[in-house]
Amino acid sequence: MDNRHAVHYTQAETLGTEELRQHFLIEKLFVPGAISATLTHYDRLLLLGIMPTTTPLAFGEAEAKPVGTSFFLERREVGFINIGGPARIVADGTTWEIGFQEALYLGMGIREVSFASVDPANPAKLYGASAPAHATHPTRKVTIDEASPAPLGAQTTANARTIYKYFHPGLLPTCQLVMGLTRLEPGSIWNTMPAHTHDRRMEAYLYFELPADAFVVHLMGRPQNTRHLMIRNEQVAVSPPWSIHSGAGTSAYAFIWAMAGDNQSFADMDHIPMGELL
Repeated sequence: MDNRHAVHYTQAETLGTEELRQHFLIEKLFVPGAISATLTHYDRLLLLGIMPTTTPLAFGEAEAKPVGTSFFLERREVGFINIGGPARIVADGTTWEIGFQEALYLGMGIREVSFASVDPANPAKLYGASAPAHATHPTRKVTIDEASPAPLGAQTTANARTIYKYFHPGLLPTCQLVMGLTRLEPGSIWNTMPAHTHDRRMEAYLYFELPADAFVVHLMGRPQNTRHLMIRNEQVAVSPPWSIHSGAGTSAYAFIWAMAGDNQSFADMDHIPMGELL
């Protein structure tokens, strides 16, 4: 379990490239045959990369100890979106088959969770986000067709994209977790412009479907004092509540966004006029 402690923006503005990457970038998310976990101290959002191969993986003491409970989901909820081969998740004896771009929500109180790849030669890649929970909500699988596809942007501004909302109040109840996927159209590179902040929630971005020689320039920082991270395929940017989160890639790509905080309103954004970014 990696820990990322909260950083004030005045400190972030003194950091160099390597220090910014240490605090705000998860470089190795998916490790074959392992569960990788990063606990952020922004709204206690915990990010998971789960890649089972020949042997199933399971939540155990390693995941429970850092959150101070006897089992991982005793006081937490978690959502998964699969960006790899077909996955098989068993939650308290119930088996769920989760295909590419399908998702599964598990509510507070589930004790035993295990993960397997249906085909070890084509392993699952389950990206998980877990937040503290105060109530139990039902387990639910969500397909991409159920995830409220919403086209946005235009080719003329190089930001034609489709947003899929997997876990949000309009589809299923959660305590605070909001999670979805955005896919850019070929020829589009910009995400989330004009930029915005939302001081009520933190956010994390998993960038994927980037070619080996491509990258995303992820913009972060206060609007009047921006910084950037160079992000490669299947790496995660951790975005504090005080930071913008926007970027442009050298090719089209997709990303999964996960949020936790005071509210679950997708539209709760403080937009920054383009002319004010520095």
